[in-house]
Amino acid sequence: MTMQRRTFLSATAAGAAGVGLTLLGAGQALAAIGPLGTAPTTPFAVGVRRYNWTRGSRPCTTYVYYPATGTAGGSPVTNAPVATGVFPVYNFTHGFGSSPQNSLFIIRALASAGFIVPAPHFNHNFGDVNNGNSSKDVSQILTNTLALNTSGPLAGHINTTIGVGVSGHSLGGMITHGLLTSWPDRRIISANPQSCVDMGNPSSSVSAKVLFVHGDRDSTTAYSSARQAYNEMTWPKAFLTFVGGSHTSFWSDQRFPRTVVDWARWTMYGDTAARDRLPADAAGSNTRWEAKLG
Repeated sequence: MTMQRRTFLSATAAGAAGVGLTLLGAGQALAAIGPLGTAPTTPFAVGVRRYNWTRGSRPCTTYVYYPATGTAGGSPVTNAPVATGVFPVYNFTHGFGSSPQNSLFIIRALASAGFIVPAPHFNHNFGDVNNGNSSKDVSQILTNTLALNTSGPLAGHINTTIGVGVSGHSLGGMITHGLLTSWPDRRIISANPQSCVDMGNPSSSVSAKVLFVHGDRDSTTAYSSARQAYNEMTWPKAFLTFVGGSHTSFWSDQRFPRTVVDWARWTMYGDTAARDRLPADAAGSNTRWEAKLG
C-alpha cells in the first residue's frame, strides 16, 4: 500500500514568492521554433490564459502559459497572441499554500523555452493528494490542455502526438510522482518531481524519463523518501541534490531552472545538446548530479 510508504508533508509548507531568474547560461541560447520536433533556439515572450475547468464536481482552475509573440522577458501577458510553432505540453503543479503565480520562476522558464505549461491552482487537500484525486485532476487537466489544439487561440499550436511532461513542487511533486506510480498516466514521457516523497512503485504502464530535484536538508519532505523513489525506477533518470538545501532554497539558484529546462528540451524535443549540457547545468560546490540516462 502506498499509504505505508509515504512520509507526510508538513502542513506548514507554503510556496515562496516567484523569483525572476535569468534562464540562459553560456552556450545555452534558445530561439524561435523550427520544424516540428526541433527545439527552439531563442527565448519567447510568455502568454497566459485562464480556464475554469472541472473534473466532475471538482474545480480544476488552470492557468495555461505558452510561448507568445513579442519581446522575450518580463511578466506573462494575459491572452497574448500565440507564437508561431507547435509546442509540447509540460505541466507544473504548485505546492501547499502556493499558486502558479508564486511559481513563475520555473513556469516562465519552461514556457519561454518553447513549452505549453498548464498550471492548476489547487486549494490543496492532503487527503486528495494521498488518495489520488489530485493526480487524477492533473490527468484531466492534461486532457483538456491537449484538446485546446482543436479550437480557440491555441489551436494548431500544441504537439498532441508525442506525449506529455509533468512537474511539480512539494505536494505538487507528490502529485507528479503519483502519476508515475499509484495513479499512472501512460501519456507521460518526461517528469520532474521536486521536493517530493515516494508515492508508490513505478507503474509498468508509464515509460518516462524522470528528473528528481531535492535539498538534502529538507525538513518538510524527507530526502530519504525521494531517494527511495529514485532507486526504485529503472527508467532513464537523474537526481539533482542541493547539498545543504532546504525545501525551497534552490528556487533562487539558476542551476535549478537551467537543469529542468534542458531536461524538458531533451526528453520532449529530442535535443541531445541539451542532454549533454545537463552535468554542467547542475555543477557546483553545493550540488550533486547523478544520472542513468540509458
